[in-house]
Amino acid sequence: MFYILDSCHGFCKRRCQSFKSYNLEYFHVQKEVTENGATSYQSVALIVGITGIVGSSLAEILPLPDTPGGPWKVYGLARRPRPAWNENHPIHYIQCDVSNTDETIAKLSPLTDITHIFYVSWMGSEECKVNAVMFQNIFDAVIPNAPNLKHICLQTGIKHYFGLFETDTKSEPHDSPFTEDLPRLNQPNFYHNLEDILYEETAKRGLTWSVHRPALIFGFSPCSMMNIVSTLSVYATICKHEKTPLVYPGTKASWNCYADAVDADLIAEHQIWTAVEPNAKNQVFNCNNGDVFKWKHIWKTLAEQFGVEMVGYEEGKEQVSLQEMMKDKGPVWDEIVKENKLVPTKLENIAAFWFADIAFMSENLLSSMNKNKEHGFVGFRNSQKSFVSCIDKMKAYKIIP
Repeated sequence: MFYILDSCHGFCKRRCQSFKSYNLEYFHVQKEVTENGATSYQSVALIVGITGIVGSSLAEILPLPDTPGGPWKVYGLARRPRPAWNENHPIHYIQCDVSNTDETIAKLSPLTDITHIFYVSWMGSEECKVNAVMFQNIFDAVIPNAPNLKHICLQTGIKHYFGLFETDTKSEPHDSPFTEDLPRLNQPNFYHNLEDILYEETAKRGLTWSVHRPALIFGFSPCSMMNIVSTLSVYATICKHEKTPLVYPGTKASWNCYADAVDADLIAEHQIWTAVEPNAKNQVFNCNNGDVFKWKHIWKTLAEQFGVEMVGYEEGKEQVSLQEMMKDKGPVWDEIVKENKLVPTKLENIAAFWFADIAFMSENLLSSMNKNKEHGFVGFRNSQKSFVSCIDKMKAYKIIP
């Protein structure tokens, strides 16, 4: 599955499709041990949003002993209490509401050893002011107290190119394939607020930065507000429980068009690459798996994974809202959780049916990875295999049966 470079250490041997052109000096793990036997860390990460879909991958990958730039000490920050599936990660977990300025400063200002910030959080309302306050609070709490801070990774997304879901479009979306040099659309978008804060704060402090615009994310976290794999897995599970076919609710165009996605682990590798590779500093990058898929093929895979009858797009039918179809299924999900002794979850928290409705009416949202390859990042994933591996992980953690 992975190419192997003789000059790479263990991390690269598992993931070296991401790092073929790496500056090799960064592969040599600089691990020192103090007189009392404690590890001296080369890099110290603060992951803001560690229970989210990308934060979960960063929590797994950064602490590995041979991750580039390491060894890494990791602080993980989230609003919710630490979930059971996160407990074995070797991180320092901090429960904090970063929209609360006083709480953020109180809990983060003592962290004087931070060298890198990975900001992968957002407030679900997509409200510009709240998201800007959250990001500014991180800077205000960390920068004055962390003299060794070097780099900030900011994750936004491809809504930079076509606008937010709930905003009335005031300008035409960009044509795809999307490239990083396309200008901002003339409409409110909290991505713009976050970028402005990033550029201003890093310029004042002499820090480096990177902005990451991932495609549709395939990942594990049951705490994510926009997890398409979790959402479709729950839908398929309910269909199996009720002995009904897995009906594709989307449009004909979305059924047949090409789409792209990105594995959450690949985004984590992408962000680590920008954190330690000089050639990637102060740049904006798209991020996807490097291939394309069609929902008609993913739908077949989904049906096979859950052992249900598949019903694809039927000619002449309009899109049906999955959110509307599932609106009364909360008790059904509770029954499934109880019968299968799953990790307790509520339907509204584990499945974003509204998000699936958007995905199944979208088309022509491909983004280019050329800039990444030109700068040395050649990571990739097989999207079909990525989709299945996320389902397997959810089953292993008893999130779905």
